[in-house]
Amino acid sequence: MQKSLRLFLTLACVAFAFSSARAQVKDLGDITVKADIKTLAIRVKGSTPELEQLANLAFNAHGRYRRVSSGGTFDLSFTQVAPNQVRVDINRGSTPVGSQTFSGSSTRNALFKAADFAVEKTSGLKGFFASKLAFIVERNRKMEVQTSDLFIGESRQITRDNSQAMTPRWSPDGRKILYTSYFRTGFPDIFLLDLGTLQRSTFVSFKGTNMSARFSPNGQQVAMVLSGEGNPEIYISNAQGRQVSRRTRTPTGESSPCFSPDGSQIVYESDAAGGPQLYIMPAAGGTPRRLPTNISRYCTEPDWSRGNPNLIAFTVRIGNSLQIAVYDLSGKTPTRVVSKGPDSVEPSWLADGRHLVFTQRLSSGPRLAILDTETGKTTALTGTSVRALQANVHGP
Repeated sequence: MQKSLRLFLTLACVAFAFSSARAQVKDLGDITVKADIKTLAIRVKGSTPELEQLANLAFNAHGRYRRVSSGGTFDLSFTQVAPNQVRVDINRGSTPVGSQTFSGSSTRNALFKAADFAVEKTSGLKGFFASKLAFIVERNRKMEVQTSDLFIGESRQITRDNSQAMTPRWSPDGRKILYTSYFRTGFPDIFLLDLGTLQRSTFVSFKGTNMSARFSPNGQQVAMVLSGEGNPEIYISNAQGRQVSRRTRTPTGESSPCFSPDGSQIVYESDAAGGPQLYIMPAAGGTPRRLPTNISRYCTEPDWSRGNPNLIAFTVRIGNSLQIAVYDLSGKTPTRVVSKGPDSVEPSWLADGRHLVFTQRLSSGPRLAILDTETGKTTALTGTSVRALQANVHGP
């Protein structure tokens, strides 16, 4: 239990357009990955400088698009038609492709919704610009939960525990967040926070470690890690933290449970093979099976894509660095390392099953970034002046 908890705390506290059909080969030490670099050329216009800036900010983070000043495959025009309403007009040359007006909680939010519509109309991919983030910000050696839109706008600090918070996870409806904190007892307990009222309640507080809580896709169950009966093991409860039942029984430690998109299975990390590896088991209980990632003796922090149910992203040790890898359950492609450079950890899928948000550990400090798993394109979301880590995505 101490080894597993120490590893968890170390990771938590230290981390903080069709223009070419060629394949680019990336050399990542022992791993070689081919990345499809097809892009769509688009021209983006806004009726105000603010709209144009926001639209360009969004599409610059999307690996499927390449912005041009003229001659693009598509022209995207964004117009503010009322307070908190934005219309997008999509043209391919002189041919209209689509036009729709979107309302949002703000002009910024309406713009991102309109841009998501443009993504679906021009590429067939699900949009993700209107996503929301929950993440950890460290200030004065304290770690608090903060929320924002995908591009760190309209952010607000939602906990003031003056303690160490970690692993915030959205409820499926986006109205609540589960997180672990040392608040109140000085031990890791799981709390549930209502975003409408900012009222916090204790979800579970058993003897030992209580952490890594995560809702099922329908919001009716929660998977978590508890150590009250000995080693850290996977448990399931209802949405109120009651009817808690154990799912794993091993002499080693388990962590990081995540439900499959249909809620029938759980992927998690276990030391049962002598080092952290990924396993899948039925959510109702049963025999686990190890995922044959065949890539490293250190595989952890799995996140199961809801945009593409065949894909699981996770953190992997390659040589002396930590990187993001993707495992394909369909078997069509082998395990791929999709990041490179500085240590990259804590992946969280965006809605299209192609991009994800992760923590990048730079020498100057940790930052949040978007990663296109097909091209390797990385777009920073935060600077290192703010120690931000452990992002979890909701929506759109």
